[in-house]
Amino acid sequence: MSIMNTRITSLPAPSRRDLLQTIVLLGGGLLWQRLALSAEEAVRIPAPALDLPTGERAPQRAVFAGGCFWGVQGVFQHVKGVLRAVSGYSGGNASTASYEQVSRGDTGHAESVEVTFDPAQVSYGALLQIFFSVVHDPTQLNRQGPDTGTQYRSEIFATSPAQLKMAQAYIAQLDAAHVYSKPIVTRLDDKASFYPAEAYHQDFMTENPRNPYIAFNDLPKVENLRHLFPDRYRREPVLVKSSHA
Repeated sequence: MSIMNTRITSLPAPSRRDLLQTIVLLGGGLLWQRLALSAEEAVRIPAPALDLPTGERAPQRAVFAGGCFWGVQGVFQHVKGVLRAVSGYSGGNASTASYEQVSRGDTGHAESVEVTFDPAQVSYGALLQIFFSVVHDPTQLNRQGPDTGTQYRSEIFATSPAQLKMAQAYIAQLDAAHVYSKPIVTRLDDKASFYPAEAYHQDFMTENPRNPYIAFNDLPKVENLRHLFPDRYRREPVLVKSSHA
């Protein structure tokens, strides 16, 4: 695994800083140009044929797992109508909902993001389209980019029967349209358990744009959002540490 594709949160702060300095010295501008390229290509896909009603006034919740939660959170924070996007863990028990334990890959948890959104501004269907198009590659089984393990799986944790039914229908629609070269492996769960991750994981993309992992794997996803969904994109992200939604 190359240095560029390695998550380095487990290293102490001085080591991370030294690694960044070494990367810059070794590669200079050419390396950072490579970092600007996306590790995963976005896919232009059709919108859902059916969507949930947008007349609801109360904020709604959706929970998505699509690899490292830094990038999943970072993309949804740039979507208009999203009121809050929190990194966390879903699928396991509260007693094992910590980064150290989830990283072992044996807790049943997936790194996930809880999205609170205004359905009058963005529908659940629009969030699903963004999830399948630019957030991650739904054909990768138990991995995403350089990260491997069941904690990086693709999964939708529906918060209502209507969400579950719609996600099922949309996956069937995309598979029938053959928009991907391989079948979608996204799992569906009707138990939307969610446990917020540690504070240092929140807003990680915004706070660490020069982190090599972020620069190579995640920032291009935000650019893909801006390019493919210009009407959905907002320049300033809604941050956990400044949101009171």
